[in-house]
Amino acid sequence: MTSFQPEHRDGAEATLSKEQFKREVMAILPQLRAFARGICGNRDLADDLAQEAMMRAWASRHTFKVGTNFKAWMFIILRNRCYSMAKKNSRFVAWDPEAAERILVAPSTQHVGLDLMDVQRALEKLPTEQREMLMLVAADMSYEEVAQIAGCAIGTVKSRIARGRVALKRLLEEGGDGEGLSAAKPGRSLAGDR
Repeated sequence: MTSFQPEHRDGAEATLSKEQFKREVMAILPQLRAFARGICGNRDLADDLAQEAMMRAWASRHTFKVGTNFKAWMFIILRNRCYSMAKKNSRFVAWDPEAAERILVAPSTQHVGLDLMDVQRALEKLPTEQREMLMLVAADMSYEEVAQIAGCAIGTVKSRIARGRVALKRLLEEGGDGEGLSAAKPGRSLAGDR
């Protein structure tokens, strides 16, 4: 956790300076974007969600309490915005593998047995709770931070991660023959899981 030099105003609680706040947001932006991609399954939408979370955080920066976990605070904003959007929309746009192939800059020259598309499809088939926990841990969060963001006990986090890993491994093994995940329709989106 970063140590902050709070700014004091007459009679007000300590806050971060604008520059400190910008530095902290920029430092976790890649993790925010990765988490957003993992829970919504759409790169463009994930980038929009991360940007909107940054804007909301900036507008609410006066509510951040110095001494608390800035990273968790940002992830909570992103997570809440994602779920609010999922409630508004009946469903997210489905991942289109053909469109993705057309927009790739360069074709992959290495084949290591696991295709990234297979991992994305397998993640989309996991229950929302498991997918979310796996993506938070993949964003280099501790179990304590994940529990704080998800609003649940650490034991629940560990359980969901363990079940998610087992299910993800099973899905990838089933899809390894070229018939499974690559030929299957993507799983339900976040909005469809609720």
